[in-house]
Amino acid sequence: MNNRSRLLRTTAVLLGAALTAVSLTACGGGTDSAAKPETVSAADIRKALDKPTTLTVWSWSASLPDVAKAFEKEHPKIKIKVENVGTSAEQYTKLQNAIKAGDGGPDLATVEYSAIPQFALSGSLVDLRKFRFDALEKDFTQATWDAVNVGGGLYELPLNAGPMAMFYNKKVFDQHDIKVPATWDEYLKAARKLHKADPDTYIAADEGNAGLTESLIWAAGGRPFSAKGDTVKVDLGDAGTKKYSAMYQKLLGDKLLSPVAGWSTEWYKALAEGNIATLLSGAWMSGTLKSGVAAGSGDWRVAPLPTYDGKPASSVNGGGSLAMLKESRNQLAASAFLRYLSAGKGADITQASGSFPARSKILQSEKFLGEKDEYFGGQEVNRVFTDSLAAVRPGWQYLPYDVYAISIFNDKVGKAFTGSIPLQQGLDAWQQELVKYGQEQGFTVG
Repeated sequence: MNNRSRLLRTTAVLLGAALTAVSLTACGGGTDSAAKPETVSAADIRKALDKPTTLTVWSWSASLPDVAKAFEKEHPKIKIKVENVGTSAEQYTKLQNAIKAGDGGPDLATVEYSAIPQFALSGSLVDLRKFRFDALEKDFTQATWDAVNVGGGLYELPLNAGPMAMFYNKKVFDQHDIKVPATWDEYLKAARKLHKADPDTYIAADEGNAGLTESLIWAAGGRPFSAKGDTVKVDLGDAGTKKYSAMYQKLLGDKLLSPVAGWSTEWYKALAEGNIATLLSGAWMSGTLKSGVAAGSGDWRVAPLPTYDGKPASSVNGGGSLAMLKESRNQLAASAFLRYLSAGKGADITQASGSFPARSKILQSEKFLGEKDEYFGGQEVNRVFTDSLAAVRPGWQYLPYDVYAISIFNDKVGKAFTGSIPLQQGLDAWQQELVKYGQEQGFTVG
């Protein structure tokens, strides 16, 4: 189990308790087309920046303090207090507790795209159409814009993107005369060839990663989750999900995946020594390889995510931005910082730190696309990621309690990754729990 999985599981009980109080407000409150809020003028926002104001931001982003300093320099009456109160589920638990108490929360907080519905449908976030940010749609890629729109409302401006790709060790592939797989059938053949040649070498590692599972189901055309108002659908037996589970079961059944826990010391060592030959992940994995597997510089490359028929089809893994809490008393100044972060100079700062951008203009820039990455042997990796983002399958939705869903994934599906049960059986068990939990929160779940 990787560190993120451990964190999610240990916070599941606390998070569930917090969600009980908040999710019930979603019943009757979420709509398929949220009423447009009354807007404020750009002049009002400018006036707010001339008043001494302190904004509190909860985020685990390493680049955000630099963005805050740059913004303060341009607007000296605004002070931004960036607080790291924990990552992912740990922060969400504290955020839910603050929302429940009606006090103690930040003005802005990092919320991953997968968690937006959970907070938006409960009425906890400000609809950013209030600041006329819906006019910025063309500034961002369709995949990321879709991710921040829930129930007709706009709850973030996209900041980064996590288009899926296959990172592979070219040195290992060349050593075993393996062609870069374009389809999942070719991927399976490569996995068998590698492991047969060297029993200590595996095509990949996965001991039960909920986020990866969702992304692979998405790329396969699965649409297991949907929410419309207070009605939620959970169907982990749809055609796309079964297509994924049938393919992945072959990897699990033939023991072609490394048992090494992701993000562990052993995992980094296996990547460095070539015992794990590919990583199926979002674009952000390039930074992880550079920092954690520095010795592999020049050995790794990036390729499109394999597909079932050889035609481009992808999904997203990770990514998020800042959302504004309704309880914020500094919404005008906070809106200016949001725009600066995602659509202004702040976006350049986060991009320089290694974040893959969500802005259309950047992704169409030949300068950006043509950047050669020495870690990946001088490959123009941005072209691969950008093509992947353009090939993201439309129509994906997350559950309005996806954070909880991820937290219990290993309890229900984990046995499939140890070979104790078939993968589809584990997914069916996960579905049963998600239906039960949703009903307990007051949703109508089918």
